[in-house]
Amino acid sequence: MKRIINNIVFSVFVLVVIFALNACTNKHTEGDGHNHGSEAATTTDEHEEEEENVAVLTDEQMKAVGIEIGSIEQKQLSATLKANGGLRVPNSNKANATSMFGGVIKSLNVEIGDFVKKGQVIATISNPQFIQLQEEYLSINSRIEFAEQEVVRQRELNEGNAGAKKNLQSATSELNTLRTRKSSLNQQIQMMGINPTSLSNSSLKSSLVVTSPISGTVSNVFAKIGSYVDVSSPIAEIIENTALHLDLQVYEKDIPLIKIGQKIDFVVTNNPNKTYSAEVYSIGSSFSGESKTIAVHSKITGDKTGLIDGMSITGTVSSDDVLSTAVPNDAIVNADGKYYIFLVKEQEEEPHDHKEDEAHDHGSEKGTQFVRVEVVKGASQLGYTAITPVSETPQGTHIVVKGAFFVNAKMDDTGEDGHGH
Repeated sequence: MKRIINNIVFSVFVLVVIFALNACTNKHTEGDGHNHGSEAATTTDEHEEEEENVAVLTDEQMKAVGIEIGSIEQKQLSATLKANGGLRVPNSNKANATSMFGGVIKSLNVEIGDFVKKGQVIATISNPQFIQLQEEYLSINSRIEFAEQEVVRQRELNEGNAGAKKNLQSATSELNTLRTRKSSLNQQIQMMGINPTSLSNSSLKSSLVVTSPISGTVSNVFAKIGSYVDVSSPIAEIIENTALHLDLQVYEKDIPLIKIGQKIDFVVTNNPNKTYSAEVYSIGSSFSGESKTIAVHSKITGDKTGLIDGMSITGTVSSDDVLSTAVPNDAIVNADGKYYIFLVKEQEEEPHDHKEDEAHDHGSEKGTQFVRVEVVKGASQLGYTAITPVSETPQGTHIVVKGAFFVNAKMDDTGEDGHGH
């Protein structure tokens, strides 16, 4: 029992000693040679902030995780520009199937997505007026024949001074009116798809057909069976997707990077795993609405499967190769929404004013120090990414080219553990 009490007393004594040592380390008295003014506080803050961006790894740790050291290089990389846009079909390659006459839809022969050829029947329309037009056309021939005979008779009477001249003029006017009406009826019947020369009382038609004006895909059907349509009411819309092109919305500052003939790689929003290609053929000369963007028109090259008018896309434009400051892709880490690389800090002998018995913790003296530096990413190509350091970086500086992720993880661990100052 006495032994147990002695052990407890000894343990308490050790804890008290440790606490006293820590208190002495962190607390400065007036006579210890340290300046407790604002200047000293500022220096301490800067020192701590600097250490937050420094990680220390031993040779054994670096070897274990496969960290490799290299240099910032100069590489020929293609500058790239990303922009959003949409797929469009020019109005010259769109058409509405409409009826030249008003009527009631009797049948619809197409659905959305169907491919139709030029002249293919889209729908049939019925209207009693169709019969009336044909009947008038057939009857007007006999009326013209009678009017011609009346003109001849009035001319003979006028030559023999047996008839009034105004009667001849009236007969001539009536004949001209009938001939004009026949010409009009002839055109209308042809527009109904009926050959006037083959028209007879036994071949009158009460309906007409509506055909597709172009070859293409039916993108919309506006009418339904039993509905009334007229010239202003389209029955269906047909789009020729072979003329599909890409409109890329590019900001004003990026327009100088765009040139006629440049290649564009793009993906559609609903299928980002498949890449399509296009080529710039025209650059707009005015802003698109309030977006402050300019439309870059491109024709789609290669496969167009799955592409539809109106789809939203994201495009990438590649410009000419430029000499860029670049690092391997593995040298860049993403932390808190920013990008960083790690510079190898040269070992320097720095003077310290610590007292002989003052505790200090500088693990860097036993390993390699790495400084985290923020960069702005540029184009990526062939395993390298162009960078622009936010702060000045000396030429020839050594960096971590492989294993930067582990260095960043080590730095985070160090930051959580705190500093022994």
